[in-house]
Formats: sequence, structure tokens, C-alpha cells
Amino acid sequence: MKSTFFTNSLRALGLTALLLTGQSCKDILDEKIISSIGNDYINTPKGFEDAVRAAYVPLRSFYGTQQGLTMTEFGTDIYGTGSDGSYKGFHFYDSQLNSSVDILQGVWDELYRGINTCNAVIERAPTASVSDAVKKLRVAEAKFLRAHYYFILTQQWGGVDLRLTETLAPTKKVTRSTEADMYKAIVSDLESAVPDLDPKIRATEYGRVTKAAAEHLLARVYLTKATSSAKASDDYAKAATYAQSVIANYGFRLLSDFASVFVQGAGEINDEVIFAVQYTSDPLTNASTAPLANTGGNTGGNTLHLFFGMQYDVQAGMVRDINYGRPFRRLRPTTYLLETVFKDRTNDSRYRKTYQNTWLSNSPGTYNTSFDKSKDKVTYKLGDTAIFIPGYEMPLAERAKKPYQVLVPSAYSQVLFPPLQKFFDPLRPDRTYESGSRDYLAFRLAETYLILAEAQLKQGKTSDAVTAINMVRRRAAFSGKESAMEITAAQMDMNMIYEERARELAGEQTRWFDLKRWGNLVERVKAYNPDGATNVKDIHNLRPVPQAQIDRAEKNADGTSGFTQNPGF
Repeated sequence: MKSTFFTNSLRALGLTALLLTGQSCKDILDEKIISSIGNDYINTPKGFEDAVRAAYVPLRSFYGTQQGLTMTEFGTDIYGTGSDGSYKGFHFYDSQLNSSVDILQGVWDELYRGINTCNAVIERAPTASVSDAVKKLRVAEAKFLRAHYYFILTQQWGGVDLRLTETLAPTKKVTRSTEADMYKAIVSDLESAVPDLDPKIRATEYGRVTKAAAEHLLARVYLTKATSSAKASDDYAKAATYAQSVIANYGFRLLSDFASVFVQGAGEINDEVIFAVQYTSDPLTNASTAPLANTGGNTGGNTLHLFFGMQYDVQAGMVRDINYGRPFRRLRPTTYLLETVFKDRTNDSRYRKTYQNTWLSNSPGTYNTSFDKSKDKVTYKLGDTAIFIPGYEMPLAERAKKPYQVLVPSAYSQVLFPPLQKFFDPLRPDRTYESGSRDYLAFRLAETYLILAEAQLKQGKTSDAVTAINMVRRRAAFSGKESAMEITAAQMDMNMIYEERARELAGEQTRWFDLKRWGNLVERVKAYNPDGATNVKDIHNLRPVPQAQIDRAEKNADGTSGFTQNPGF
């Protein structure tokens, strides 16, 4: 088991977090006692530490989960819908994407629960029975987490209810702050946290927030703020400064092999990872407190392994197994992603290392073929190649010579397509088990370089941007192809940024945020994603505010809700 500061008490601490929140109560008139923990427990040494641990819990409601993935990768230019029916409104941008969708409510409530726990830690720290040094460090962690949660809320919903003090009882008094107010609070929290955080990860407390993590998040925040209504002329410069600090000051390095970044188990703790959300094989520790209903894949743990797989398990010579995963078929790569973004497969290793291309038979015998019409039957021994995806339109005559089924692009469908493999989890105890133990790598150094390249390009420092992006591109090269992967200043533009972030970060819960930040969500979905092209429009740069939040707010004199819905919903 990975060494982290999380313990099995974390599930119980989620209940403590529930005690501390008022805003997210579904029935505001029905208070229920859900724990015997006293209100002063937080002032004790153990209680204070437990409260800080509890503040981390909502990270697991968003990162490595169905709901977080749905809100960040569905309906983008690089991923469209697979055959599974869940949450397709986020792909199609149709009437299924509305204020009553349960995952919107679940994420909203869980983030506010975390915010209120952070508020409690920050406000009660002066009276906690711990040393001043511990207080400073833990308050800095809480400020990072509060800023992080508000940053997610702001990107998804715009200005929301900005609460920087502890809510001690249920309340209907809520207001919408401006986007400028949100960013002011986010930046203030992060910049005040940086001086008091540990510089880098401690092996004994892996998973805690560090100075490097706060600076990486600040770089992200300033890069995002630069295209928001709260933008300032120095946002790109500040994003670049914080990214440069992360690169230069903490000993992080890009691993020599792209695939090695995602090696499960001990490999997850590596020199490229700046901040990771912790998961383990312990179902109690992994459990989420998010109150989500009918959301398969949210039983706890990192469930990203479920959503990118193709339907290999009903094909000739194959049955479902732990190694190849349980394929929910929620996302399939767009043609743009496969044929444009990953066009270079001679020099760039990332297509080969991002997508699975071979399945070995685990159910030997003779079968009729299904998708490969170059032959009528196939016969396999155990361990023979059963399915191969070459990634190009292999001619029929060539396919006919292969003793296995070949899946070519013209046969791709909502059930058959190249599956993203970076999140596969073969360490699960059985083939139906949903709760994965893989850490979610929230911040890694390759993204820091990409943030730096974009911020420098926006400042007109093209040569510097080329240097930064070539660090990522050289690492991605096949051995001996490093020089061929380097780009020149003439090739450095925003389109290069669009594609390089897709190549490096495909599936890593960044793409919807990126498209919104660049202001081209509608344009690129219309151009590259047939699923959403018909319906997507400008209103989809924000999500609908959960209906329960609208309903629970104090009413205006005219009877309308005091908390307004986003336009168009």
C-alpha cells in the first residue's frame, strides 16, 4: 500500500465535514444529528489534524470519478460518446443537460462541504491546542484546498456563493459573487498559503499539499483568469513566473518515458508528480461522501479505468478479465484526436503509449468473426493475439493474412475504438470490481511546462515558449527521434498548444476547462465532434446551477429565487 497521510479514519472524518456544513443540506428545515463528535473536538490536537484531513475528502468527489470526468472530458473536441447511455447530455448538449442532473448536485454539495471544513480549520486554528508551526502549515493547506474548490466551482458555474467564514447552521441566505470576486479570493488564498507550505512532498505524508503544488495551481489560475472577465494585464506574466518556479526550485523532472508516468503502484510516486489525489485498495479509506444516486462507477476509489474501454469482452476469443478491464464505453476518441492530434506516430511515442492496440485470447477456440470481414472464422490458442488495432486502414488483403481480427478506422463504432490505457487498473481483486486503487495524478510537471509555454507565447516570448514546449516533446519522442520532435518558432502558435495539451493530457480531466479558457468550446465542438455539434452554444460555457440550490435559496419579494440560474438553463 502506498504511504500516505490518509488513514481509515478518513471516512468518519467525512461525517465531521458534514457536521460543519450548512449550505448543502437538502432539507433545510430538517436538521439531523449524524455524529456524536462534539463541536469542540476540532480544538484538540487530534481533532484539528482530523479536520484538516477531512478537508481533503472532496478531492475524491471530483478527481478520478465518473462525475469529475463527465464534467471535464465529455463533449469536447477530443472525446465523444460511446455506446453507454449515462450522462449523454454532457456529450450532446441537449435537454438531458439540465439543473436536475444528480452529478451536478453531488459535485456542488461536496465542494461546498469541503469549503466549509476549510473555513472551520482556518477560523478555529487560533484556539487549537497545537503548536504555532503546525497551525501555520495546516491553515496553509486549508487555504490551498479552499481555493482549489472555488476554482473548480468558478470554472464550471461562474460566480457562486463566496463563503470565507464557517457556516455553523443551515441558511437560506445565499448570493452570487462576481467572477472578479471569486478570482480575488482564490488568488489571495493561494498566495498567502505559499510561504507556509512545505517545499516538496514528504515521503511519510505523501498526498499533502506542498508549496510546489500551490505554485502550480497558481500558474493554472492566472492562465485561466487571463481570459476571464476578471483578467488583468499581468496574468500571463504571473502564470509564467509561478510555472518557472515549480520547474526550477523543487527537484521535479520529466521521466524519460511517457508511459512510465502512469505505472501503477510504486510507480505512481515519481519525480514528475507534483500533487496526487490519494486512493488505496482499502474500500473504507477510498469511500466518497458524495451523495450521488444511480451513478455507476462511484462506489469509491479511482474509477477512471471503467470509462474509456471498448467492448472487447464479447469478441471472438475474448471474455472480460481483470487485465483488460470492465469497459463501460462512455468515451471514444474523436477522429480529430486520432488522425490529427496523434497523426505523427513515427517520432511521437504518445499514440502508441496512450492507446491499447492488442488483446491476447483468454478464451481459446474457433469462432465466427464479427467486425473483421476479411475472414469468416478465427481459431485461437490461449495467449494468441485475438484483436489488433493498427491505427490505419490496413488493406483487406493484408488483413486476410492475419490469424486474428484486425480493427481498422472504418470499422470504429460506439462500441469498438482505440481505448485509452493510462488509467487501466489490473490490481483490482476481480473483473467486476469498480473501485480502483490508482492515485489520480492531479498536477504533473509536463503540464507545468505546457502552462509556461502558453503563458510565454501570449506574452510574445515565442522563443522561450518553444524551449518550454520542446521539453515535453523531446520526452515524448521514440528513442533516437528527439531532434525530429522539436519544433521551431515558426511552428509555435496556439494551435500547437491546443494539440500538444491534447496529446499529453488526453483524458486527464483538463479538456473542457481548456476549451472554455481558450474561448473556443463552441467552435471546436462544432468542428470536431459530431455528437455535440448540433446543439452546443455559448450558454454551455457554464453548467446549470443545481435545481436544489435554486429551490433552497431565500426568495425575493416577487417570489423568485435569491440565487439565479445561469443563462439559458
